[in-house]
Amino acid sequence: MSTGAVATTGHGAGHGKKGLGNPVLGMLLFIVSEIMFFAGLFAAYFNLRTATGIWPPEGNGAFELHSEILFPAIMTTLLVLSSVTCQFAVWRIRRGDRQGMNRALLMTVLLGVIFLIGQAYDYTQLGFGIADGVFGSTFYVLTGFHGAHVLGGVLMLTVCLYRGGLGQFSAQHHDMVEATSIYWHFVDVVWILLFALLYIV
Repeated sequence: MSTGAVATTGHGAGHGKKGLGNPVLGMLLFIVSEIMFFAGLFAAYFNLRTATGIWPPEGNGAFELHSEILFPAIMTTLLVLSSVTCQFAVWRIRRGDRQGMNRALLMTVLLGVIFLIGQAYDYTQLGFGIADGVFGSTFYVLTGFHGAHVLGGVLMLTVCLYRGGLGQFSAQHHDMVEATSIYWHFVDVVWILLFALLYIV
């Protein structure tokens, strides 16, 4: 009987190490729903674009987006850099380096906040608003929803940083950091697509 108990315990421990943690699995499922959400927004954008003869429509400042690409390009670079620092945090905690993880998380949070401030500033410099035709509506809906996701990611990263400061993560227990990094990478990829679609193409 004791042998069976030992065998059961060993099997359970081994299974726990090989399987995905609940936070990571939950985040992956959530990302799937987010992919469908943004796919719907992109599909609506392309539908409006193909149905409109001139894109962006004439009569607003949307035509200046292509010529004033430097600032959003810098913000894009900072967001991509934040993805690197976020992954660095994951690598550090996998090796049991809590201090290295906290430093990388702090840098990621700062870069995320700078991106949000930059996006708000960019809004004030655009020559069109959300009510200026279909392009204005789709532009602000796409970038606005993405900004909301960045804000959510910054909050999640801040929670990870707080818990990391309390020493709650280790090389064996850091699923929340892994899950948050997956979300942050997703947010970065979405922005790269938006940047290419809205400012370049």
